[in-house]
Amino acid sequence: MPSATRWLPGSMPRKPAAELRSIAEECDRLENPDEWDRYAERGPVAELEAATAELLGKPAAAMFPSGIMAQQSVLRVWTDRGSCQRIAVPALSHLLTYEADGPALLNDFRFEPLTTGPVVPTAEHLASIPGRLGAALLELPLRDAGYLLPTWDELVDFSAACRERNVPLHFDGARLWESQPYLGHPLAEIGALADSIYVSFYKGLGGLSGAVVAGEEDVVAEARLWRKRHGGTLFSMTPNALSGLRGLRTELPLMGELHRRAIELAAAMEDCGFGVFPQPPHANAFQVFVDQPADTVNERIVRRLEDDHVALLPPLRPGQLPGTAWTEFTVGAATLDWDLDEAVAALAALLG
Repeated sequence: MPSATRWLPGSMPRKPAAELRSIAEECDRLENPDEWDRYAERGPVAELEAATAELLGKPAAAMFPSGIMAQQSVLRVWTDRGSCQRIAVPALSHLLTYEADGPALLNDFRFEPLTTGPVVPTAEHLASIPGRLGAALLELPLRDAGYLLPTWDELVDFSAACRERNVPLHFDGARLWESQPYLGHPLAEIGALADSIYVSFYKGLGGLSGAVVAGEEDVVAEARLWRKRHGGTLFSMTPNALSGLRGLRTELPLMGELHRRAIELAAAMEDCGFGVFPQPPHANAFQVFVDQPADTVNERIVRRLEDDHVALLPPLRPGQLPGTAWTEFTVGAATLDWDLDEAVAALAALLG
C-alpha cells in the first residue's frame, strides 16, 4: 500500500512532512497566527470550538484529544445529573464494540440495547425500554450496520420521544458531517434535535486527531471538568486543531458531492456483480460483498498494487457464508479523481 500512487477509496494518504507543512500553512488563515493554545484555551483550539459550535447551532463546544474521551465525558455529565447510569444505545454502537468496556469500567455506565443487528433505532425502540434512563445515544450513521441513517422524520420522532420522557439525547456524530446530505437539513437543524453532539475531525475531515463536544454552556463546562479528570486537557492541541480547521474549510464542502458519487458508484458496482448495502448508500460509505473467497479477491488487489501501484479496495474479510467476503468502501477525494466507467471497469476486474 505505501507504494500506491493512485487510490480509488477514500483519500490519498499524505506523507508526514507534507501533512505537517499543510497544517503549518493553515496558521496563515488564523486571526492570531502566532498564538498557541495552552491547556485547550485560546489560539486554534478556541477558533475550532467556536466554528464547530456555530455549525451545529450550539452555544458552546469543547475540544478533546479523542472521541472516546469526549463521549464518556459528556455522558458522565448526563448520568450524574439524572442519578441514573442506564444509557439506551444500539447494540452495534462504537461504545460497545470498540472501546474494551472502557465506558462501563471507568464510568459505571449500564447500556440498554435499543436494537440488535443492522437496524436504525426509532421512537418505538426507545419506548420498549422501561424505567428511567440517564441518556439515549444515536450513532449517526450507524457504522457497523453499513453506515445506516434514520430518515429525517424518524430522527425528529426519536428526539421528541426523548424530550417527552425527559431523557437527554446525545448524538455520536463521528461521521455527522457525512450524514448531512442524506438527512437533507442544515447541520444546525440536525443539532437542534440533540442535547449534546460529538463530532470527529480525523475521519471524513482528514485531521490528525481530535474531537469536539457541543451543547449548552453548562453541559460543556461540566464536560471540560471530566476531560481534565480523564487526563485529556493537554498542554497543547494546536496542530490537531489546525488540521480540524483545515478540514472544515476544505473537506466539509465536499460532502454532498461525495454522497452523490457514492450513490452512482454503488449502483454501478451492483450492476457488475458486487453486492452493496445499503442500496442506495445513506452516507459516502457502504458495505461491499462478493461471492468469492476473501483470499482470492485480495490476491487480485495486491497484484494490481504490485503491477500498477493502484489501490482499488481495502482488504476483504471472510463473510458469514463460506466462500464469501466483504469490506467497506468509502468515497473520498481520491474517488472523485476517477471517471465512473473507469472505476467500475477496474473493480469488475477484481471479480475475474
